[in-house]
Amino acid sequence: MTKVAGGEISTAQQREDADAADRLARDQGAPIPKPRRKPPFFVTFWRSAIGKKWLMAISGIILLGYVLAHLIGNLKVFLGKSDINEYAAWLRRMGEPALPHEVLLYILRVVLVTAFAVHIVAAYQLTRMNQKARPVKYQSPRDYAAADFASRTMRWTGIIVGLFIIFHLLDLTFGTANPGYVSGNVYRNLIASFHRVPVAIVYMLANIALGIHIFHGAWSMFQSLGWNNPKFNPWRRYFAIGFAGLITAGNVFIPLAIVTRLYP
Repeated sequence: MTKVAGGEISTAQQREDADAADRLARDQGAPIPKPRRKPPFFVTFWRSAIGKKWLMAISGIILLGYVLAHLIGNLKVFLGKSDINEYAAWLRRMGEPALPHEVLLYILRVVLVTAFAVHIVAAYQLTRMNQKARPVKYQSPRDYAAADFASRTMRWTGIIVGLFIIFHLLDLTFGTANPGYVSGNVYRNLIASFHRVPVAIVYMLANIALGIHIFHGAWSMFQSLGWNNPKFNPWRRYFAIGFAGLITAGNVFIPLAIVTRLYP
């Protein structure tokens, strides 16, 4: 290699035709980079704020349907031991004989877990996107006329409900948190659980938090789906109040009636 003025080394002297690319760029312009492969539609959809809101709304609808069905099933405890235990056995037989025993039940559980996970992740990422869009917090007291109590506490009611679901599974599904648990005997498990005063109180408080969360979720999911019209909005509110009130009243009444010995 030969040094030239200034101490630099000529690339042409290092390797024959080493400057060919530079000459080509001068003559014909810089090379056009190969276009990047577009990600799949679902990935692009998920990355957008609109996509996250849609998925939050759809997963929320699935979860609202579940809590309603779950309440209807649990209310069978007031019909007696045989009714609610037969209902629990029917859930395990669903899909037979087309599907093996409990397969459809496990499919529904996978759908619910997926919907729950999508709901949580989308909510978290939307919160982060909003924080990045407004890095400086409001400098003056906010007017909460539009942002009511339910909307301002969505994060905390969501955390309470998530922790409650874990305890609920340990208590009435797996039985590790219920000393009186007997596999397959839903009636006995409910009675044994709600006869414990602290547990009954936890269930009632957690379901009040769930009702608050459902109220705002049922209201806002229509807006996320684009169903936002001044003529339709009053019905959105009626639906949110009615649905949240029904779920809260039913879920609170069950442990309240059992812990106070009103039933059985």
